[in-house]
Amino acid sequence: MCANQEIEMMSREAMTQLQMSRLKKTVRWAYGKSTFYHNKLTEAGVTGNSIVSLEDIRKLPFTTQADIIKASPFEFLTIPLSGVLRLQMQERPEEIIKAYTNGDIARNIEMMSRVLSAAGIVQGSIVGILEEYSNETAMDVQYALELLGATVIPLGLNFNRAVKMFDMFGIDTIVSDPQNILQLVIRTQALGKDIMEYPLSRVFCLNNSIQNPMQKHIGERISASVYNLYVSRELGYTGVLFQCGQKHGFHVQEDCFYPEIIEFGGTEPVKAASQMGELVLTTIAAEAMPILRYRTGQAVNLLPEPCACGRELIRIATPFDCVPKL
Repeated sequence: MCANQEIEMMSREAMTQLQMSRLKKTVRWAYGKSTFYHNKLTEAGVTGNSIVSLEDIRKLPFTTQADIIKASPFEFLTIPLSGVLRLQMQERPEEIIKAYTNGDIARNIEMMSRVLSAAGIVQGSIVGILEEYSNETAMDVQYALELLGATVIPLGLNFNRAVKMFDMFGIDTIVSDPQNILQLVIRTQALGKDIMEYPLSRVFCLNNSIQNPMQKHIGERISASVYNLYVSRELGYTGVLFQCGQKHGFHVQEDCFYPEIIEFGGTEPVKAASQMGELVLTTIAAEAMPILRYRTGQAVNLLPEPCACGRELIRIATPFDCVPKL
């Protein structure tokens, strides 16, 4: 099921036109409003008007994690604080501060609704969020679930309380990071219960990597279908990539992020679809803190064939996509 059929089923020609329009606007915005990018683009001999085709994105310098950690968040900010609706600080392993406008938050919630719908979340689903709400991902997931009409149960990280809520409400989906999910399994066993006796059918694992080596293990321990959610602290968004029900590769939210696959340690794009390279992402809809050509460090390759789910959004694969569907 698609949450936004217009975007998810958009033709390649129409998507390219949308990306081109948004990329040009983003580069002009970043060059004119962000101190960091004004200086970085100027050093590279690029201006806000240098983008006339999607291929021109290669004129832009890369942004690295070290750039984001080293620079002040105010250097990336494109608007005054009075225009910021949400500020988020993540302190581990390094301090990163992200800012969001009302439009940024709305887009992330809409993207999350696509992620959840693709995994089968519908009105009537009962979803437990096993996270502290100082984690902004939990808030956006809750808002997206409510947008879809699902029942949401914020569980926090009190595992005894979480087990009690499972007993009472028949939770069918969990959203959490892999460590918390395994901790819940252990706590359930300690209370003399078997988590497989609950009606769990889906688990969403929040990960700072596209690859999730624990995906198969969690699926076997809980007997549920496991979906990996890539949480990029540096980009500041959760729904960048998503797995549909086919569970083969990740669809890219191309209307908000322009993807490239670049040679490891190099600057040239990977030419063969089957060749692994580093995923590089550019935000093309972010307002408060756009990020240009961010080197994610994630190893992926392009899946050129159409997806059986019918979505036109391109897919990328990781070495762990050989994990069998659960």
